[in-house]
Amino acid sequence: MEKIALKIIKLFLKLAFRVEVRGTENYNKLGRRAVILSNHQSFLDPVLLAAFLPEKPSFAINTLIAKMAAVQAVLSVIKVFRVDPTNPMSMKSLIEYVQENNKVVIFPEGRITITGSLMKVYEGAGMVAEKADADILPVIIENAEYTIFSRMKGKAKLKLFPKIRITILPPCRIEAHSTGRERRTEIANNIQTKLSEWYFASSNYHRPILASVIDASIKYGAKKVIAEDINRKPMSYRALFLKALALSAPLSKKINGNNIGVLLPNALANLVTIVALHKLGKVPAMLNYSAGATNISNACKTAEVKTIVTSRAFIEKGDLGHLIAGLGEYEIIYLEDIAKKIGFFTKVTALVGALLPKLAFSKALKLDANSPAFILFTSGSEGVPKGVVLSHANISANIQQARSVIDFSERDIALNALPMFHSFGLTAGTILPLFSGVKTFLYPSPLHYNIIPEISYAIQATILFGTDTFLSRYGKAAHPYDFYALRYIIAGAEKLKESTRHLWAEKFGKRIFEGYGVTETSPVLSLNTPFFCKHGSVGKLLPNVERKIVPVEGIAEGGELWVKGPNVMLGYLKLENAGVLQPPENGWYATGDIVVIDEEGFVKIVGRAKRFAKIAGEMVSLPMVEDCAASLWKDDPVAVIAVKDERKGEQVVLITPNKNRNLDEFKKHAAERGLPEIAIPKRI
Repeated sequence: MEKIALKIIKLFLKLAFRVEVRGTENYNKLGRRAVILSNHQSFLDPVLLAAFLPEKPSFAINTLIAKMAAVQAVLSVIKVFRVDPTNPMSMKSLIEYVQENNKVVIFPEGRITITGSLMKVYEGAGMVAEKADADILPVIIENAEYTIFSRMKGKAKLKLFPKIRITILPPCRIEAHSTGRERRTEIANNIQTKLSEWYFASSNYHRPILASVIDASIKYGAKKVIAEDINRKPMSYRALFLKALALSAPLSKKINGNNIGVLLPNALANLVTIVALHKLGKVPAMLNYSAGATNISNACKTAEVKTIVTSRAFIEKGDLGHLIAGLGEYEIIYLEDIAKKIGFFTKVTALVGALLPKLAFSKALKLDANSPAFILFTSGSEGVPKGVVLSHANISANIQQARSVIDFSERDIALNALPMFHSFGLTAGTILPLFSGVKTFLYPSPLHYNIIPEISYAIQATILFGTDTFLSRYGKAAHPYDFYALRYIIAGAEKLKESTRHLWAEKFGKRIFEGYGVTETSPVLSLNTPFFCKHGSVGKLLPNVERKIVPVEGIAEGGELWVKGPNVMLGYLKLENAGVLQPPENGWYATGDIVVIDEEGFVKIVGRAKRFAKIAGEMVSLPMVEDCAASLWKDDPVAVIAVKDERKGEQVVLITPNKNRNLDEFKKHAAERGLPEIAIPKRI
């Protein structure tokens, strides 16, 4: 009867939840004894695993949980091994049971998730596997947290029958090298790390960005408000699709080439333009409007950009008329002009398409995930902008890597003032929220130190992205209650100073999670999280980031960090060979940063091998400044160095033996050569 009941249940689950099982072949690789570790999303999980695993395993269940009414019905159709956590002999019995060539399922989190993501892991599951000399089989369940059998009521939009996916990953073993109590902690930490790796491995990141955005609209609801800007007109997923479809039709007739320059601030118009360009199969080249006409022109030449999309309102309010005048060789398209050409038929077509996004964006959904999605620009050591080409898979992988170690939910509200022409502002601040159902407030400038805390208070922001410079200034300007709702403050792009950390801890009672990344890695490489956080480090490397430490002559501690992984760029575009992609050799990217990685896996940055200054999160090439000075004072030997700056992290200082040189003279010459203002030395 039990087998018949389970078959009936399996048929029902298959029909109702459209259960998809992947990786069944990995189950067949198991030895005779095994511990099956699964994430825990709902009361439905044991039944799902009992019904869809190739064999019917036993389930280790806490005796207290087994007494719950909601669990009683489940126990009638699964094999149960009751474990009393207060009785050491109970765990010993479980180990002996596995040693007798049995397979047992353990939920290492010990409880059903209340965040929608991974919870704290206990060491018991790892100890059982180790002492029983058993294989570990990872299993990841997805979307069961959206069923009525979960504990997410009031925290997520529950559905009667969401599609559930079960991924069975290759068997493995958990290793530990310490002894005693430390060994138990090490095993728990190793399982926590492994769970994040398994969570990432089960994700489907190898697809076009729009595919994930459309899936998110289905998962969280097409009417879910996903973005807002200073105009305070909230935009839902459906509205985003509607506006992008309406814009794409007339835009397609005006743009030339495959790579299209985007010169826009953090606003809904920027987001809509990006989606419209992806719909057309074009690659947005995100231009830094603060870089000056010369650098923007060089960036466009590097990426073979012929058309630049911008906004008249933005140019006027930003007083950027001189910038447009300096870009006369490019075709400038204004969104306001395009909007006037959106006819009635186009609007109706867009309206219908927004209701059927998979059909309306069908061509874009067929794009190769390894094809370019964005081009961002970063200074090379020679001072000429280099194009960093990031694929759809690069960015999607980086988002899934971040989501596997930190929880983002549809309840969150993110405040992003970091510009989209920076990878931090683009990937973390803009696209990650789209994937995760997180509403994002886009603010056009991170420099409005008094306004941003007020906005955080007004919108009840729960997530804030920033650099040390910006976070320090926000903290000083803010009222102690402005950031009361924040769950996560994530810092990157420059070293987090102790003064900033203390300010936020003492004034707001908030912990800043410092991370590390570079544009070439989409950008996040490592991150401190609620699970793993160490003072003075930039956290642990994200799942699936391979690394090697290359010794650097003259540096005794650490070495240069080289990385490889799904988030590493497709390659560079360089001005001297415009339009030609130069991929990283064998997939390895040399970060130029000198790091030390401790025995727990935490990364500490101790220096840089490349000659840059990092000013308020912006990379400034020191040779570029030297070249400018040498062209002005041709007979003087000059050198440029970076020194610490309490406000902006670092500042540029120019050194010359000629005492008659003055800064005003240099500033005038630098302006004529198009040197960015941020690169002007503070003193000579």
